[in-house]
Amino acid sequence: MSREQICNPKIVMMVLAAFVMCCAWAAPAVAQAPPYYPPQQLDQLVSRVALYPDPLLAQVLAAASFPDQIPDAAGWADQHHYLNGSALAQAIEGDQLPWDPSVQALLPFPSVLDRMASDMNWTADLGNAFLAQPEEVMAAVQRMRWRARDYGYLRTGPQIIVSRGPYVTILPARPDYIVVPYYDPVVVYERPRPGFFVGAGISFRFGVVAGVAFRPWGWGYNRVAWDQHVIFINNSPWRRTWVNRREYVHPYAIRRYPARPPERHEVFERSERERTAGRYGYQRVEEHREEHVREDHRRDDHHREDHGRGDRGHDDHGHGDHGRDDHR
Repeated sequence: MSREQICNPKIVMMVLAAFVMCCAWAAPAVAQAPPYYPPQQLDQLVSRVALYPDPLLAQVLAAASFPDQIPDAAGWADQHHYLNGSALAQAIEGDQLPWDPSVQALLPFPSVLDRMASDMNWTADLGNAFLAQPEEVMAAVQRMRWRARDYGYLRTGPQIIVSRGPYVTILPARPDYIVVPYYDPVVVYERPRPGFFVGAGISFRFGVVAGVAFRPWGWGYNRVAWDQHVIFINNSPWRRTWVNRREYVHPYAIRRYPARPPERHEVFERSERERTAGRYGYQRVEEHREEHVREDHRRDDHHREDHGRGDRGHDDHGHGDHGRDDHR
């Protein structure tokens, strides 16, 4: 290309336009790049839930991949905390909730949803890490479980059964009763201080009977295949990843409902106005109100005229009826 061509303003503009378009096309690809969490950060991310029983852990990891739905689900669970069993299952189905079934499956566990909603940065990071690095996330869970078990905090008891290896599994002692462990990650993953009673490191203050009523959301069929690095939700492997996160739909028995548009005050006001206008035969409520004012004035005029004529008192009831007929 000659110097004259290089300096040609039209050519320069074409080159710049092509460069801008290439940058625009490349920007989405950069934005969609999967995140990366180093092992130490993954250990911190999973530390809060690593000691959950396997069925509950599987459900939490799946639900965390829908972080935008967690706050609303936590609010719904708090408002319906007085329900349980089949009554709660019927309320979940009856409200036609738009959230993913993995999120709905945590509604019987308001404390878990509240914990996730109270720290959305952590919840989003946990979900993104599981989408982008599922095997590394599960390896981090195993590292934290080994620590808690080696230090004596994690052990078999009336509520859970802890295996010895090669993978540390935590199963509910009663398959249909899912308990939620309470513990301080700062405590249970470190060597206990001299004289510290390790039995107090993990407590179980809340549990849910996840029986037949909750089977449509996967309960009873959730587990972790540690040797395969896969979680099973509703007896099917969870294959949602960073790449297919917008298209993947996990198989569930329950019906999915689309997100409902928010109710707008002006829409309600307009429909109420139209109903009122149709009831009275006027175009607008304002006309109806004006007609009422005119009717009041006419009744006052009739009343004054009647009194002015000096008619008999026993006709007052008749005038009153006449007023009601006019109003009708």
